[in-house]
Amino acid sequence: MSATPFNLSLPARGTTVQLQFATSVPSDPGAALIPVSAGVDGVELPVTALGATGLLETLEAVGATGKQGEVTRVVRDGRLVVAFGLGDSDDIDEEAVRRATGALARSLTGIERATITTEFGVRPIVEGLLLGGYTFAGVKARPEKDQPTTRIDVVGDDSAREAFDRAVIVAESTLLTRDLVNTPSNVLYPDSYATVISEVAAHSGLEVEVFDEAYLADKGFGGILSVGQGSARPPRLVHLSWHPAHATTTVALVGKGITFDTGGISLKPADKMWDMISDMGGSAAIVGAISAAARLEVPLRIDAWLPLAENMPSGSATRPGDVITHYGGITSEVLNTDAEGRLVLADAIARACEDTPDYLIDTATLTGAQMVALGSRTAGVMGTEEFRDRVAETGREVGEASWAMQLLEEHEEQLKSPVADIRNIGDSRNGGMQYAGLYLSRFVAENTQWAHIDVAGPAWNSGSPWGYTPRRATGAPVRTIVETLSALAE
Repeated sequence: MSATPFNLSLPARGTTVQLQFATSVPSDPGAALIPVSAGVDGVELPVTALGATGLLETLEAVGATGKQGEVTRVVRDGRLVVAFGLGDSDDIDEEAVRRATGALARSLTGIERATITTEFGVRPIVEGLLLGGYTFAGVKARPEKDQPTTRIDVVGDDSAREAFDRAVIVAESTLLTRDLVNTPSNVLYPDSYATVISEVAAHSGLEVEVFDEAYLADKGFGGILSVGQGSARPPRLVHLSWHPAHATTTVALVGKGITFDTGGISLKPADKMWDMISDMGGSAAIVGAISAAARLEVPLRIDAWLPLAENMPSGSATRPGDVITHYGGITSEVLNTDAEGRLVLADAIARACEDTPDYLIDTATLTGAQMVALGSRTAGVMGTEEFRDRVAETGREVGEASWAMQLLEEHEEQLKSPVADIRNIGDSRNGGMQYAGLYLSRFVAENTQWAHIDVAGPAWNSGSPWGYTPRRATGAPVRTIVETLSALAE
């Protein structure tokens, strides 16, 4: 099992683990991967088919505590045992298991074969191992040697096989999103990105349409064109569709695809600008999510709209104070060209709502204000109240921290422009995330249940790996969206 099941035009990526499902412990199990927890009196060992005589005493002798993320290797009965800590025995849930197996996956160097059982759940174990074992080599003149992989048998009864297969698909789709976000912007720009998305569609059973700058100009996609007109690489709009027979509920997905964001004429500071390769993380998450939905055969009609542009300063770039006309006719005064994500999303949302979807989910690395309000790991969710709350709760359930945020009354007056219908920034930095959400709300059809997920922080980890989260692209919020789609189908 590779990092993704697709053969795409992307730089090298890989995984340190390969998983296969088994209904019994194999005769040659290799290393035994055994969860332990931290109890009141020290390390605790659960009942498992992989237990070994005297293992608990051995773990105590070497100082194992069972704390979250701790990995301990010992030898018992002539075989290697790798104990991984779940944390406090009173606080074990799916996310604790997912994070623990993610840390485990990064510690298996030198182990060719291993076996793990599923007493603590199939989904968190599979997702933790695959997400934690992800690697991205990138583009190097002298590629590093392939990192050895550990082949792991995941043991469960026959009833667990479906959960195993589903977890693999969701994890692979998250890894696909990571691959896209990690790819340098001189490799992944609007046109080449559209080509890769088309390759994903072919592998996943999706229909795809790619619209170029001439089409966008003819049809009036002024937001996308405005953001992309400063670049030598023209913008694109990609439409992916999954239309299974007999589906009655319709869902629109929209993702921000700014393949690199300099800020345009409102130029960003140079420090850490290189992280702006991640500004297409919303679109990448939508690609991963709709790909997973198709592979899982989710019985919903799903249409994804992906506006792709590169925000660059040049003589042809949009100037602060310019007025643009969005798709559908709403005009906007562009006071800050670095508030560009809402401009491309607005066009795509307006187009998506022409098809009268029952639900609309859009996601983007939209505002630095999201991190000011909620930190770097918690997404802000805005939209229609009931659906917004549902999506935020789903994110927390699958381990992608999310929090519902209301739109603010005081922004209504600020949204007005003296020369256009609306303007793209407010009077102050206060509530900047909610201002962006209010801007987008103007393009959502009245009877559509809508949720916007701002993942400016959660989509990119500039620090060290933790749990199953690697450095750089994280893949958020793919799992939130897939779980929401599955719930809507039920």
